[in-house]
Amino acid sequence: MEEHQGQREEQEQQGRPERYSRQMLFAPIGESGQHELSESAVLIIGMGALGTVLANHMVRAGVGRVRFVDRDYVEKSNLQRQMLFDEEDVERGYPKAIAAEKKLRRINSEVRIEAIVADVTVHNIDELLDGIDLVLDGTDNFETRFLLNDACFRKGIPFAYGGAVSSRGMSAILVPGQTPCLRCFLSSGESSGQTCDTIGVISPVVDIVASYQAAEALKFLVGAHEARRHSLVTFDVWNNHYFEMKLGEPNQQCACCQMKQYPALQITERDSTVSLCGRSTVQISGRGPLSLEQWRKRLEPAAVKVEMNAYLLKAELPEGERLVLFPDGRVLVQGTEDIVRAKSIYARYIGS
Repeated sequence: MEEHQGQREEQEQQGRPERYSRQMLFAPIGESGQHELSESAVLIIGMGALGTVLANHMVRAGVGRVRFVDRDYVEKSNLQRQMLFDEEDVERGYPKAIAAEKKLRRINSEVRIEAIVADVTVHNIDELLDGIDLVLDGTDNFETRFLLNDACFRKGIPFAYGGAVSSRGMSAILVPGQTPCLRCFLSSGESSGQTCDTIGVISPVVDIVASYQAAEALKFLVGAHEARRHSLVTFDVWNNHYFEMKLGEPNQQCACCQMKQYPALQITERDSTVSLCGRSTVQISGRGPLSLEQWRKRLEPAAVKVEMNAYLLKAELPEGERLVLFPDGRVLVQGTEDIVRAKSIYARYIGS
């Protein structure tokens, strides 16, 4: 007993990070791989179901810098599958990025965590990618995925794709210059209309997809390139289906990785209003920052109820809808998917 304790104390005195000892005992990582992880930086887009699992793995594994961005806030329906959140986050109305940051800092204080509350657009994607070694996909829509795909392949940054809905999942790691990009095998980016908000999702499939992504991320970050999977995996955990498709060669007509046109990055003027699929919510991007305190005073006389914290303001309206204001200028109109009606409500309470 005393001998083992002496060995542990000697390891600690030599600076061996006891936190990662079991991971370092895994030969393909070892001490050198752990050092590589500590020097790496990853970006996670979306801090929902996939994103929370991904962030949890990256932070616990000791990746040196973990940056994540999300535009939404925590709601009760998230708790079934978004593992970093709890009922207190719902009650406090925390943005997902902030709630995740608070949990993750308590998990590993050695990691540099950067939480960003924002919508990912063509205007900020380059800044988000600055200094990043690998991007992890935690998104829930193809518009953002194709933006990430094009931006990553333009900058030469690997992109770990993942998706989950119902009991089905898929995952692949896409590396510029070595594999096709997302556009090569999902050319249109059009979904079937089946999302977690329309046909549901069970949490085990989320964990599996994100764990596939995280495993490929670790392989890449420690330099174990011979171990990387060169295929798109799809599976259905409820119906016991599994399929693996080799990525093969890039599509020579691909507008992204072959023709270098990067379509998602060519759109300079994008519609500032978007309906969030399946959520009865329309997001309207304003023209400038919002002072939440000022807007609290403006909305209180007209609203049924106003709640505010340091990150957002919620206003229940007499019409039945709800406004959610963010400091970056975004406003969510909740309770409708009708863009015309949402714009009308926005104009009435916020202005045109």
